[in-house]
Amino acid sequence: MKKILVCEDEVSIRSFVVVNLRREGYEVVEAGSGEEALSCYAADPTIAMALLDVMLPGIDGFETCRRLREQSRDMGIIMLTARTREEEKVSGLRMGADDYVTKPFSTAELLARVDALYRRLETKEPAGYIEQIVSGEFALDLRTRRLLRQDVSIELTQVEFQILELFFGNPDTLLTRGEILRHVWGTDMGGDEKIVDVNIRRLRMKVEADPSEPRHLLTVWGRGYQWNA
Repeated sequence: MKKILVCEDEVSIRSFVVVNLRREGYEVVEAGSGEEALSCYAADPTIAMALLDVMLPGIDGFETCRRLREQSRDMGIIMLTARTREEEKVSGLRMGADDYVTKPFSTAELLARVDALYRRLETKEPAGYIEQIVSGEFALDLRTRRLLRQDVSIELTQVEFQILELFFGNPDTLLTRGEILRHVWGTDMGGDEKIVDVNIRRLRMKVEADPSEPRHLLTVWGRGYQWNA
């Protein structure tokens, strides 16, 4: 069964989320604090996804996200943030979150985000599947979902992997923020293109010798991004 951790200290919101996720067939593990969420995952590392509120008692959602990401690069993480707090969205993504949902949110939006992320986590190897995509000194291992640079492994989150997979399949090609957003977060998903920018910055920290002067993951000003091997 699909298993998801819901970490929200407001009981009414948590109950609302849990009821709707269970109706959709998810097995839900509940936590009311970051510390409790970390304990839940330590006790059951088969949890595939986490919904984390930002404002939590004790350690906040950002730190909880960071610690969960340290333990699992494969876990899907969605942050629940206040609509007016733009910095919360960026901070969560920098800590390793895959997506965010702003409060107040509708049941339909929340379930769409959760289902879209779960589908990415569940992606199966297609027939005729190849094990690696090579681009210059980089190789994207499709089986282990890791990036290799001259045989040195670079760990990626699920979102980072999908962005690089798109770039490797379209070298020396301008990709707009909208195209990246639709490919990674889904054609049926609305979304702030800022999520793309944050993940590109995070990727540059991993693939560029000098992220401030990128040689591979280039910005095409006012339009989007381009990968050069």
